[in-house]
Amino acid sequence: MDLKLLILISLFSLSISLFGQSKNYFQSFDNTRIAYEDLGAGTPILLIHGFISSGSSWNNGSLKQSLLNQGYRVIIPDLRGNGDSDKPLNSTYYANDAEIKDLISLIDHLELDSYMAIGYSRGSIVLAKLLTQDIRISKAVLGGMGADFTNPNWDRRLMFAEAFAGTAPLNETTKGAVNYAKSINANLEILSHLQTYQPITSIDELQKIEIPTLIIAGDEDTDNGSPQELANHLPNSQLTIIPGDHNNTHKTSAFASEILDFLNED
Repeated sequence: MDLKLLILISLFSLSISLFGQSKNYFQSFDNTRIAYEDLGAGTPILLIHGFISSGSSWNNGSLKQSLLNQGYRVIIPDLRGNGDSDKPLNSTYYANDAEIKDLISLIDHLELDSYMAIGYSRGSIVLAKLLTQDIRISKAVLGGMGADFTNPNWDRRLMFAEAFAGTAPLNETTKGAVNYAKSINANLEILSHLQTYQPITSIDELQKIEIPTLIIAGDEDTDNGSPQELANHLPNSQLTIIPGDHNNTHKTSAFASEILDFLNED
């Protein structure tokens, strides 16, 4: 190959990496292909996105860049069924905590001995379960979440599963999410699977999590239960309430600042 062409390809690849637009892929435990970003250096931090979303949602706020500026290595997967990861339609691909197995497989793939993890909204629900299964996490942040997800018969989860499956009429709670999903051409069947098989972490399991954990939520964010109650169930937790609602709190500089203070504590 011509030397000039090789140089151009190298520079192009470097520019993609520097601007945080490159995607990496690996085959998970069941050969589902999972996409992820791996940016920066230093202590690794896993960012887990929420519902009807993807890893790119972290580009909409201050946290991702703040972590990179502070010298952290930031790892951002697209959970299966989302973003650039595979989107199998068969419901069995989402059962039995498949997302948790993906994240553990990703950490194994990256050969990490220790890492921190941050989730927001449904990402916090996924992270809570991950905390019960991976001892390599040294600190965790559960954002935008109360304690309701500990209930295996949580009415909100079941309501959304039925709404996205089309087996129940839309109501004031579900119609906004379903209409938004349609507007971005998201697959409603997959979204229903993600609610049906959403990880459930019991209160007993939470009470056994000993690592430092920050619970952070907006002062107008109570749709998923009480953040204070969630903090009460975690023996080594601290609670921070900042201004904001569920859709906007994670985008704010206050959210990033509080998390960085927590991560930087000895």
